[in-house]
Amino acid sequence: MREPITILTEAELRRLVPLDSAAIACVEDAFRALATAPVAMPPILRLDIPEHRGEVDVKTAYIPGLDHFAIKISPGFFGNPALGLPSTNGMMVVLSAKTGLVQALLLDNGYLTDVRTAAAGAVAARHLSRAGSASAAILGAGMQAELQAEALALVRPVSAFRIWARDMAKAEALCGRLAARGLSARACASVAEATAGADIVVTTTPATAPILHHAEAGQHITAMGSDAEHKNEIAPALLAQVHYVADRLSQTRVLGELHHALAAGVIPAAQDFPELGQIIAGTAKGRAGDAAITIADLTGTGIQDTAIAALALTRARAAGAGQSFTV
Repeated sequence: MREPITILTEAELRRLVPLDSAAIACVEDAFRALATAPVAMPPILRLDIPEHRGEVDVKTAYIPGLDHFAIKISPGFFGNPALGLPSTNGMMVVLSAKTGLVQALLLDNGYLTDVRTAAAGAVAARHLSRAGSASAAILGAGMQAELQAEALALVRPVSAFRIWARDMAKAEALCGRLAARGLSARACASVAEATAGADIVVTTTPATAPILHHAEAGQHITAMGSDAEHKNEIAPALLAQVHYVADRLSQTRVLGELHHALAAGVIPAAQDFPELGQIIAGTAKGRAGDAAITIADLTGTGIQDTAIAALALTRARAAGAGQSFTV
């Protein structure tokens, strides 16, 4: 007889998997496994629907030792806000790693993706930024910008955030939301104003042309937005001046910030770079001194989705949450 399938809603998943230290540790362990275990993670399947400013990514990975693996469907339709709809949503299907049977449907509307993406930014900052980092610039003012600020505060003693967005009103609104969470933040009129003197810079926009052209000695930059070939937040020339780290090098060569630096010819195609998981595992070098500039190019990996989905299902079963159906 088949086991019942658990269905969890966004509201239930928000209660079960908040953005906290455990979520960050979950994602950190996933990156470590990517560097040390025989993980199976196929390339991202991507569908573009340009006439509606739409894109759909499908990601998955199998992590040896976990009882489950996830397949995530992640749409982003960036004209939706004009229709009164969110720009991102999605769901995850969790299957048994032993039998392949469907075990759960996580109807999270993209929430778990938001959490695991923010957690990845925190992991990158933990391993690549200076330990005493006290100020951060967030470029962008959407949901991920907000979560990146929250996640940073969990791993570094950041006491001041500066927010830049193309829409100043949105930057000011984000400052208000961060203030409600006890985080000090102010809106800035330019990228230069936001990043000047910042210990950490996080880019969270869907930009298709660079918005960050310069970095200061000692800064760490986490680039979150370039998860498709046409997106580009970091000037290619800047990548040639820093210690570059990929989440998955095979991905960043084709759709990350590295992709644009390679296309511009500022970095040799044969040059090798470390991955974040290797730095976590201690098999590659991270920051080399306080004056170094580091960049983490985070394009999003299926291993993060499997890890956060497994955490959600484990917690749901322990709490008796969700509805169960046998089909």
